[in-house]
Amino acid sequence: MDGWPPRFAYEALPMRVVMRPGAVAEVPAETDRLGLRRVLVLSTPGRAATAERVAGALGERCVGVHADAVAHVPAAAARTAVGTARDAGADGCVAVGGGSAIGLGKAVARELDVPVIAVPTTYAGSEMTPVWGITGEEGKRTGRDPRVLPAGVVYDPELTLDLPPGVSGVSGLNALAHAVEALYAPDASPIVSLMAAEGVRALAGALPSVVADPGSLEARGRAQYGAWLCGACLGATTMGLHHKLCHVLGGSFGLPHAATHAVLLPHVLAYNAPETPYAMNVLRGALGDDDPVRGLRALGAAVGAPAGLGALGLRRADVDAAAREAAAAPYANPRPAGAVEVRELLLAALDG
Repeated sequence: MDGWPPRFAYEALPMRVVMRPGAVAEVPAETDRLGLRRVLVLSTPGRAATAERVAGALGERCVGVHADAVAHVPAAAARTAVGTARDAGADGCVAVGGGSAIGLGKAVARELDVPVIAVPTTYAGSEMTPVWGITGEEGKRTGRDPRVLPAGVVYDPELTLDLPPGVSGVSGLNALAHAVEALYAPDASPIVSLMAAEGVRALAGALPSVVADPGSLEARGRAQYGAWLCGACLGATTMGLHHKLCHVLGGSFGLPHAATHAVLLPHVLAYNAPETPYAMNVLRGALGDDDPVRGLRALGAAVGAPAGLGALGLRRADVDAAAREAAAAPYANPRPAGAVEVRELLLAALDG
């Protein structure tokens, strides 16, 4: 994005966002706005109580609660949810939770062409994107489809109050990674840069407060605001090396999604730094550190993020296979990364 006048294309994504404490009460009105009359509520087992609360508020609009979402959206889980929605005659879904529930909602939307309303309870940001992901025997596949973009998003910081501090921290770093990679994406734009800088600034300021004072609605609201902006950056740009590695490590090696983002983020930025002077300059201002890689490491330490991939379950014996898989498919990245370079990066991230 250096130079003027800029050359770019930017397409605004059509969705409605509602954000305030207590906003979960707006879910019935949002379904009415979309003309939905038979809504299936989706969640993970851990968010079943919140899903039931939403279902109760929906009343006769709700045709059931499917609380079986799991991480990385296994193909079998997606098929089951699609079948449940089809059998119930659902004309839409409300996905309550983090990336697992929202990802399952996207799987239903992709198969049945019905709208999704997202009610995020983490800071991952996937609710702002038309990106879907399904994990099968061949690993995790991702793609873009406008049908899976949630038609509405309801952000209520009160729904995040029971999110443990450690989970809050890595979830926010997951969102922050979307903005960092968007800054050097091939389809970046000044609009994306503005959202990325503000999103990083908001999250970097909010996350330590969320961890130190988990009951602070002010901090959690700022974190949701930052996650919204960072997610929108991912929705508007092409994913690169960072997201490719996270998908490989999660889909093929079972590493937890948000924590993997948190660990890899400074390592991938350090690798790409020589080819991304504009992104580094934006991040200096947003993070308040002359060395953005150092700033990200400090932020990770402040929120208790794991030090390395080894702590998440990656074995040294897995590194070569992970590097080969990540390098096998082409992806946009400012600095070329073959299997040798990816292996070195993963070894550096193994122990932190």
